[in-house]
Amino acid sequence: MTTKSPRLVVGLGNPGAEYTETRHNAGFWFCERLAEKLGVRYSHESRFHGLVANARDAGVMLLMPQTYMNRSGQATGALARFYRIDPAEILVVHDELDLPPGQLRLKFGGGLGGHNGLKDITAHCNTQDYWRLRIGIGHPGDRNQVVNYVLKPPRREERELIDEAIDRALASWDQLAGGHWNAATQRLNTRPPGTRQTPKDEPKP
Repeated sequence: MTTKSPRLVVGLGNPGAEYTETRHNAGFWFCERLAEKLGVRYSHESRFHGLVANARDAGVMLLMPQTYMNRSGQATGALARFYRIDPAEILVVHDELDLPPGQLRLKFGGGLGGHNGLKDITAHCNTQDYWRLRIGIGHPGDRNQVVNYVLKPPRREERELIDEAIDRALASWDQLAGGHWNAATQRLNTRPPGTRQTPKDEPKP
């Protein structure tokens, strides 16, 4: 596992006003808030197929691909190659069906969980070895309803929990930016009081 500091943070989502408040855009929500925290603004960079903010003082670039979710790797790969950013220096922030609203998971590498954005990034970077911050959005309970579910806004109480989770992630930014991944992982992966258990956490009968 790498201890490198992130040089690129990629928030995943879909462009366009009709998608702004949908669950699939949780990665965008994080990156918008991170830009505010770092005092930087996004500008459209056609060569990188996305909105880019360069937080020079923090030594990190922020990217929100404008290529739609299933082509997120086109933007990520183009920017990473241009600036010679190693995959291990990339943090991808995305929505996660397998976590309920209010929960986060920080991990390095591993499976893609059927997430089309991660699949495309992996294809363009030729590796799964990059960091991911998974923001829980919950699951509709029926896999046939997943597409409809992620492309709709969360209920008000769900959005509040998601926003609280993003608050916790932003509060850990100094650890993330410093490459203190183990400490950040321990902090972010702890289930906060009051949130429901994931299926993996639930006690067996």
